[in-house]
Amino acid sequence: MAETPSLPPLNLPPVDLRIRRENGLIKVYDRLRDKYVHLTPEEYVRQHFVGLLIDKLHYPASRMANEITISLNDTRKRCDTVVFSPGAPDGHPFMIVEYKAPTVTLDQSVFDQIVRYNMRLHARYLVVSNGFRHFCCVVDYLHDTYHFISRIPEYPDAASLFSDN
Repeated sequence: MAETPSLPPLNLPPVDLRIRRENGLIKVYDRLRDKYVHLTPEEYVRQHFVGLLIDKLHYPASRMANEITISLNDTRKRCDTVVFSPGAPDGHPFMIVEYKAPTVTLDQSVFDQIVRYNMRLHARYLVVSNGFRHFCCVVDYLHDTYHFISRIPEYPDAASLFSDN
């Protein structure tokens, strides 16, 4: 195991990171992509947040994917993490999570970014996190509104809300 770079403790449950040094880079194992990826501050947040979703909030890893490519205005963009809806045969996204490094302020530009992605994906939940602060909003397509909620819902709760869409 490689030495862990000095990254701050986050406002997320701890996770057991599998870290190694490869070609001069520190890499971390991403269980959703099933490979080692460069350990950047944003990736550090992602690995902790994915751990929260799977280990604490009971989201099935089989319904999640990291770095999903979408086409948006003739450009290719990547969603950090997408959770796909339960029981939908087409695998419709129902949560998009956007991560920023711990030093990045979660401002309007971060929300604008995830909203642009959601114009293409039409997810029920939009989440942003820098590891210290986390925001989750629920989109109500029926009434063309959204509202912020105080916590990320557990998977069974989120799954039942999806059918109200």
